[in-house]
Amino acid sequence: MAITTLNLRALNRSDTASAGQLVTATSAVAMDFQAAAAGGKIGQVLQTVVSDTSSINSASMVDLTGITVAITPVATSSKILVFFSVNGSGDPNYAFNIQIMRTTTAIGIGDAASNRMRATCHLQADTFDTDLRTMTSMYLDSPSTTSATTYKLQGAVENTSHALYINRSEADADSTYVGRTMSQITVMEVLA
Repeated sequence: MAITTLNLRALNRSDTASAGQLVTATSAVAMDFQAAAAGGKIGQVLQTVVSDTSSINSASMVDLTGITVAITPVATSSKILVFFSVNGSGDPNYAFNIQIMRTTTAIGIGDAASNRMRATCHLQADTFDTDLRTMTSMYLDSPSTTSATTYKLQGAVENTSHALYINRSEADADSTYVGRTMSQITVMEVLA
């Protein structure tokens, strides 16, 4: 990569930047103060935390209880950064899938491939029924709206006779070595 040497003498010692300005090269031998780009700033952050337990046993995607959050973007050019973490457990011999939903549209999921389920995260339950696994992901969405938009999580199990348990282990034994946890979904508006 080439290195360009800039002539900093082009700025007078008495020059002062205003709030929101940066020193910018205006040519190979001159510099000036320019307005900083507005994009990339976080406009708002919203989060839903779920600390109670629940379970699902559906082979098709269904809502995970309470793991939902609504945000109203200030501009259609804004992007929404969606981050979630879900603590789950289930039968060690079976797998589970989770996906992000924007209202009724699945987002941040894998490509279609024959019979494979499209999902954001996949979990193969651990070898012990007292274990919990954390499924987490982040996705930058472009909803192109200023209307209230709901983001939520859905999940599905490999076999409907084996549930996916949220915020607890499958066994959920009453012991100090068995945990109860929380799951969360966070959305951040990234201004354009």
